[in-house]
Amino acid sequence: MQTQNLLKAEALEATVINQASSNEGAFILANTLPTTLWEIQQHHIIPVYSKDNEPLISHGDFIEATTESVHRLFPHETILNPVIRVSHPIKGRVPTARNKPAKDLEEWEKTLYYERAAFVIEIPSLYETIDGNTLSLTIGGVKAYNLDSLHQRKGVDEHFKLFIGFQNKVCTNLCIWSDGYVADLRVKTINQLKKAIVDLVVRYQAKKQLECMSRLMDYYLTEHQFAQLVGRCRLYQYLPPVQKKKIIPLLLGDSQVNTIARDYYHDSSFCRSEDGSISLWKIYNLFTGAVKSSYLDTFLDRNVNSFHISQLLLEVVQGRNNNWFLQ
Repeated sequence: MQTQNLLKAEALEATVINQASSNEGAFILANTLPTTLWEIQQHHIIPVYSKDNEPLISHGDFIEATTESVHRLFPHETILNPVIRVSHPIKGRVPTARNKPAKDLEEWEKTLYYERAAFVIEIPSLYETIDGNTLSLTIGGVKAYNLDSLHQRKGVDEHFKLFIGFQNKVCTNLCIWSDGYVADLRVKTINQLKKAIVDLVVRYQAKKQLECMSRLMDYYLTEHQFAQLVGRCRLYQYLPPVQKKKIIPLLLGDSQVNTIARDYYHDSSFCRSEDGSISLWKIYNLFTGAVKSSYLDTFLDRNVNSFHISQLLLEVVQGRNNNWFLQ
């Protein structure tokens, strides 16, 4: 594995050429729509606290704060415009159109915002290659208004999810581990949000994550072992609570497990070999690919969980663990 690009990432010296957007392939698929920062800023209304009518930190504020922080942290790198996905539209209308039938509403009479938004900002000049797959450093987050207390006054905690990791350019899958993820960030101001973004990036260990992922190339499951893994994943949610507590959590549902089983045979980049064996690197990407069918508020947690599962499988294959998923 080449390290010269990685060392640049660890030095945290890089930033922005906003001439292009991050990889246009969707990093998440389920129940989301693509949008742009301009669209959010110009056409989406901003929710307010009911007790004082003060605005929340909006999706646009979050994306701008992250972009600004990335600019400062990476002053010499190519940084692409954010790719944004939104879900759960909240529609409304201006007061003067309150009695109009919906079909007669003019565009200027309609209001709209989305309850949930996710975005990624890609830094393609900071990359490594694993098993022929180019991985670009990527930073992003999720904001879901449904987690905030809109009935309160301005000044209560607002909720965010932040991550830094890599995006596989072959499939746009995100590769995130727990050291690059803040699952429940709570802040009151934009400045606190910016500080949290900087803190996350500074403490992130890119080299360590890449080394963990690279080791997955060298270990394989047989077809029988893979079938056992899929079967155990199906059984997991029905385990007695006492037994489940002793096992590493599996956050993926039946839909994602079905996708993994299907893509074992049919994925163009990560399917099995002719003898039925499959590398742990490919299995990891089957998991992260399946996670893209999750809702916005769960897909980051499931992505991190996929990394944990891949490392667990590695320990089992290396003989350092005898876990329930692959006994």
